[in-house]
Amino acid sequence: MIVVMKPGATKDQVRHVVGLVREFGLKEHIIEGTDRTVVACIGDKRMVEKDAIENAPMVERIVPILAPYKMASLEVRQSRSVFEIGPQRFPLGAARVGVIAGPCSVESRDQILRTAEAVKESGCIGLRGGAFKPRTSPYAFQGLGSKGLAILAEAREKTGLAIVTEVIGLEQLDEVAEVSDVLQIGARNMQHYPLLEAVGKVRKPVLLKRGMSARLDEFLLAAEYIINAGNNQVILCERGIRTFEEYCRNTLCLTAVPALNEMTHLPVVVDPSHGTGHAHFVPPLCRAAVAAGADGLILECHPDPEHASSDGAQSVTPAVLSDLMNQLHRVARAIDRDL
Repeated sequence: MIVVMKPGATKDQVRHVVGLVREFGLKEHIIEGTDRTVVACIGDKRMVEKDAIENAPMVERIVPILAPYKMASLEVRQSRSVFEIGPQRFPLGAARVGVIAGPCSVESRDQILRTAEAVKESGCIGLRGGAFKPRTSPYAFQGLGSKGLAILAEAREKTGLAIVTEVIGLEQLDEVAEVSDVLQIGARNMQHYPLLEAVGKVRKPVLLKRGMSARLDEFLLAAEYIINAGNNQVILCERGIRTFEEYCRNTLCLTAVPALNEMTHLPVVVDPSHGTGHAHFVPPLCRAAVAAGADGLILECHPDPEHASSDGAQSVTPAVLSDLMNQLHRVARAIDRDL
């Protein structure tokens, strides 16, 4: 349930309500809006004497939360969440659409620095690149690990781009968190609950990718694990789901974008590279994602896709990225947004 305070409620009055909430064994989450403060209460509401809280000074009303995902729900927060990303503090979730681009994996210093310069020049806000790579085959390239993180850190120092890289396990979390501006949780780990709880204790934005066969409510409940652990900076990433189709790697579910925008206050980002598996599908689906209301895009870009260690087939070149960004500017303006 949520406790809605009256406009003008003081901090002491909010603290008094929080004390009552804790007395009933619930966990509080305070949300300060422009007009009023809301105290979300997480736990077994059957143990609560509703009148005791409702009659507290400056409490306007108590509202039950019907959605199973409590903190991610629009019932708790009706205004959109906006998170500042990277050294440039880009406001993801606001009027501007943020684009993150880079290779699937960090292969070499030269590859990353070349790509980072091209990504920055095109107008992107962030650089993606996997230092640690979970692969379906144990014989495939697994990334450069710690060396890759050092290369990404150098790229941020030189360009000012936000770094987005994946955390594949609890063992790498601290090391990745030192370098990355946004911690990525891949589709395979969407329901790795100990990892979700661990990144929930890190005070950095988390890019959570939808599982290969996950329903939207399961996706939002995974986000709930992170928020409930203490980190409300969750960015949802639609990256395609596995279906019977074989003409593309996954089926990119763009209907998830407006659907999620009606279900949650969290920013929604689309990954058309993993969503299709083919570079020539990426530009049109980027345009469609922005038109559908996505707050951002994360796509794969490589200076030499033919010789990429992983996912070269779905990586656009820097030249294609530059042209695409010009197109996306026009699409964003058509729906009263910008890049």
